[in-house]
Amino acid sequence: MDSNLVRRVGFAVVAIPLALAVIWYGGLPLAFLLALTSGLGARELFDLAGRQGVHPARALGFVSAAALAPVTYAALVVPDVRALVLASWPYLVALWAIGLLTWALAARSPAEKPLEAVGVTLLAVVYTGALPAFLIGIRHLSHPERSWAGAWLVFFPLVVTWVCDTAAMFGGRALGGPKLAPTISPGKTRSGAASGVLGGLLVAPIFGTMVFPRVGLEVPLWQLLALAGVLSVVGQIGDLAESLFKREAGVKDSSHLIPGHGGVLDRFDSLYFVIPTAAAVYHLFGVI
Repeated sequence: MDSNLVRRVGFAVVAIPLALAVIWYGGLPLAFLLALTSGLGARELFDLAGRQGVHPARALGFVSAAALAPVTYAALVVPDVRALVLASWPYLVALWAIGLLTWALAARSPAEKPLEAVGVTLLAVVYTGALPAFLIGIRHLSHPERSWAGAWLVFFPLVVTWVCDTAAMFGGRALGGPKLAPTISPGKTRSGAASGVLGGLLVAPIFGTMVFPRVGLEVPLWQLLALAGVLSVVGQIGDLAESLFKREAGVKDSSHLIPGHGGVLDRFDSLYFVIPTAAAVYHLFGVI
């Protein structure tokens, strides 16, 4: 068996049950897990930028990205924190931006690409911190800690994404045909993308008939199909967006942190787009 495949399987055997357990429990463990992955994702994005001679505000970006999930959780469950955040967040964002620009003025000369440094720092906070923090809302807007209903609301977009990725890979290999985005990800084909959407759609009836009713969630099948279809498309766009960054930096993986899987950005690329989209559609349909 290929050694890379062995590493991938070994990591998955350990990581997937742990991640599922943390999602089921929710609360601070989930918030801190997201904080860790957000910080590591920001670091990888900064490393990609560094390959292009751009050096962002690493400490500020790392801490800011990591803080968003715990702050989101605190705002949801602690009334005083929620009131404070609702009243002050525009001012906090403005002060943060002023601090970032002041850092650029003090730490970067015109020859050191200050505009790019500021842009990458801001992107890291939004991309690796703010977008995955929507998972806290899916898990806790309507459900407390140790809730299977809340956990399965999170599992649904994750499973759709995993099935979509797998179906796209095998469908593309089997059917071939025109490339989807040859200058960004030469291995992806249009047939693979269509197979991914079809695979994602097949998840909806399984959850709608066998999973959600068992945990007290009544979501019409048409809504699950609509959500699965949207997520299958959005997830593939997220994958290509991260590939675009890696293509510019001239690397295959964002890092070698995860055995056989590359880096945090490589594992979360689709989910960065899928998680906030799922939260928005759940909210639209009145699920959360």
